Amino acid sequence: MIRRMALLHRAELRPTKLELLAAWLPSRPWFPADADTGAGLDRVAAYRFDDPAGEVGIETLLVRAGAGPVLQVPLTYRGAPRDGAEQWLVGTCEHSVLGRRWVYDGTADPVYVAALAGAILGGGGQAQEYFEEDGRREHRAPSMAIATDGRQLDVPEIRVVDHVEDGDPTRIVAGPVELTVVRRVGAHPALPGHPLTGAWDGQAVAVPLAYATAR
Repeated sequence: MIRRMALLHRAELRPTKLELLAAWLPSRPWFPADADTGAGLDRVAAYRFDDPAGEVGIETLLVRAGAGPVLQVPLTYRGAPRDGAEQWLVGTCEHSVLGRRWVYDGTADPVYVAALAGAILGGGGQAQEYFEEDGRREHRAPSMAIATDGRQLDVPEIRVVDHVEDGDPTRIVAGPVELTVVRRVGAHPALPGHPLTGAWDGQAVAVPLAYATAR
């Protein structure tokens, strides 16, 4: 089994991820019309995938505005703008270690889409998170658990995203694979495809997060 790892930095972000999302989420068609981001967002949990090339950060945040539903927001973090992806840009922030970062909606980023397909179809799981300080690595316990249906399937190579329907759920077509990402977590019955489920503190029963289907 390939060991998947995300190496993190103890760093300051300006603006923070939640501040970026509080400004961006109300523009999404799946954001609840009655939700209020005036008091900011609460981080519920998160999980990460690994970019084999080590260039792109991949993190999925579960957030909530007030008493609203838990929302799932996959993000990718890049060190330079991605050509042709302006409509999927969440915003930019200054990272105290890495410098400026461009933050994108992961559902339109082929690096995230490939990682999600690998996790669901190949059983890759989430990346183990580590901080590195003074030449030593310190493991950070995950804030949630994710799981698949246990099947080990062939994972096709994904280089481009052909189409994204930015609704709830969000539908992604990428070559021979179709992926579905649940935005309002817990609001949908089972959908077609192989599932990715998640559970966290306060949500003991695993709920669907995403699905993958070969086309």
